[in-house]
Amino acid sequence: MKKVLFLTLLLFYNFNFSQNQQDIYNIINAVSAERIKSDVQTLVNFGTRNTFSDTISETRGIGAARRWIKKEFETISNTCENCLDVFYQKDFVTKEGNRRVPHDAWVVNVVAIQKGTKYPNRYIIMSGDIDSRASDTMDFTTDAPGANDNASGMAGTLEAARVLSKYKFESSIVYVGLSGEEQGLFGGAGLAKYAKDNNWDIIGVLNNDMIGNIKGVDGVIDNRTFRIFSEPVPANETERQRTLRRFYGGEVDGISRQLARYVYKNTKTYMPEMNPMMVYRLDRFGRGGHHRPFNDLGFAGIRIMEAHENYTQQHQDIREENGIKYGDVIEHVNFAYAKKLTAVNAINLASLAWAPPTPKEVAIGGVVEPSAKFKWDKVEGAKGYKIYWRNTTSPTWDYSRYVGDVSEFTLNGIVIDNYFFGIAAVGENGFESPVVFPNKVMR
Repeated sequence: MKKVLFLTLLLFYNFNFSQNQQDIYNIINAVSAERIKSDVQTLVNFGTRNTFSDTISETRGIGAARRWIKKEFETISNTCENCLDVFYQKDFVTKEGNRRVPHDAWVVNVVAIQKGTKYPNRYIIMSGDIDSRASDTMDFTTDAPGANDNASGMAGTLEAARVLSKYKFESSIVYVGLSGEEQGLFGGAGLAKYAKDNNWDIIGVLNNDMIGNIKGVDGVIDNRTFRIFSEPVPANETERQRTLRRFYGGEVDGISRQLARYVYKNTKTYMPEMNPMMVYRLDRFGRGGHHRPFNDLGFAGIRIMEAHENYTQQHQDIREENGIKYGDVIEHVNFAYAKKLTAVNAINLASLAWAPPTPKEVAIGGVVEPSAKFKWDKVEGAKGYKIYWRNTTSPTWDYSRYVGDVSEFTLNGIVIDNYFFGIAAVGENGFESPVVFPNKVMR
């Protein structure tokens, strides 16, 4: 009788999980390159979206752009029985002390929140940037279409909202257009502070900045590879945490790095034609993106972007010199590629929002023993737990074992010195939380 019951439950679990897997494939198929193209064209048509450009005109400048984005989110909400809470979040930025600010102004973000059914205060965020710039950062009147940088990321965020608003999720998803990126990451800093002040439990931030170019300045053409930038450990970690890392590891296992590995694994599982490239760096060399302000406050955040940039099409006035055409115009955007990266975001937003919370405390032991031992806090909504491990030089979690609905387990025959380990919670639907690196040692 017990065997029959077990087989029945196993069949139910496999059927349920396969149904949810189909939802992921449906999400991928629902993303539209044509809608992304239309949104990019609309954003380009505002002439310039410089943060300090016109806010009064209905057809030109940052004001018209953000009003259009808000209206689009509201239209999406109307099709899903008002499932999105749409609002402006803003902060006042002054010229004094800011070398890239030509005049005092409000930096305004457009936020749309799809509330979770079970964990409404847990948030996974997808962001794109509203603003664009010309060659001179202080020039807020010259045309700056910003087709790839970053109308592509903003269009992808709108499209993800259209697709995912058709589903219900346990955790909340935030779709946001951030402003002030080109002048100092002001929009991200404002929203990160807003999240902190309102006690948001942030699962992670997927910052999309330039997701439409496939031809690099080096001549490489690649429509499948994309980069995932992530910092190794939180910027606000304590001195004690730094000391523990020296003896127990974790130099590349912070929460942002685990988020990057999650996106990598999920993409390889559901979109094997794509080539996610994890870059062990906060951002490009000496440069920054809108995930950084969240990282600064201790939130997990990564940057998702094209693999091959073309610098003649970034931060450039539209012109031709020595046979080279400069300018970030729509002709350079590959919308089939932007569709793929939008789908990458959408399936990871969905997977994270359908997954149970991560265990808060994970303890590890097994010093001078032929085994690795673990204890962790159980979390609501978890059907069971999975232990992950990898060689210390491997960038990805290469081995795993599902151990069921327990709060401790011993991996016999696995020497703790030779691997790194982590624990993930697994929901009834099969979706997993990000891996949690051990944060406590047991003797």
